[in-house]
Amino acid sequence: MHIEQLRDYCLSKGSVCEETPFGPDTLVFKVAGKIFLLVSLNQVGTLRFNVKCAPEKAVLLRERYEETVVPGYHMNKKHWNTVFANRQLPDAQIFALIDHSYALVVASLPLKIRQELST
Repeated sequence: MHIEQLRDYCLSKGSVCEETPFGPDTLVFKVAGKIFLLVSLNQVGTLRFNVKCAPEKAVLLRERYEETVVPGYHMNKKHWNTVFANRQLPDAQIFALIDHSYALVVASLPLKIRQELST
């Protein structure tokens, strides 16, 4: 997987926008103003990104994929993971982690906003 695939996949999800609120080096993907994925644009050789994750699932992923899923860099370690692409997980599982992050963020939105997103 490369960063363009990651970007295209994130943008394919409903009502997603990309921003650089932390400066030109960090690309942030949001749904309804809430972050579900961050990726540094200054990566050479290794693609890694942060995604939100249910706490119980985060622990299991970190234990099972020690070289690939680690506590979120510069994020709340309970709710965020840093995922290294092109290591232990195939792209399909990485896309599933992105889906999970997106779904968590959407589920946390007020009902009215969720209803607007689904129309």
